[in-house]
Amino acid sequence: MGELSSKTPDQVLDVMGRVCPYPLVLAKKSVEKMASGQLLKILCDAPASAEDSLPKWCEKQGHKFESVKDEAKGTWDIYIQKG
Repeated sequence: MGELSSKTPDQVLDVMGRVCPYPLVLAKKSVEKMASGQLLKILCDAPASAEDSLPKWCEKQGHKFESVKDEAKGTWDIYIQKG
């Protein structure tokens, strides 16, 4: 387990079945409402969001990002800590 995935999230966002750009748009809205240091867990099954758009957005915004992939299911648990 990584640093963020070992913590209890403050909020969980389920974007299963949603494709780009929806996971990113919904994640942005959720993170905007959070206080600095709070943790968002995103349940995602969109590879483009999990591996490209969300990590790039987090890097630009100064948020911590961690992704845990379940190879068998093809899903990700994504953790974003607001910077």
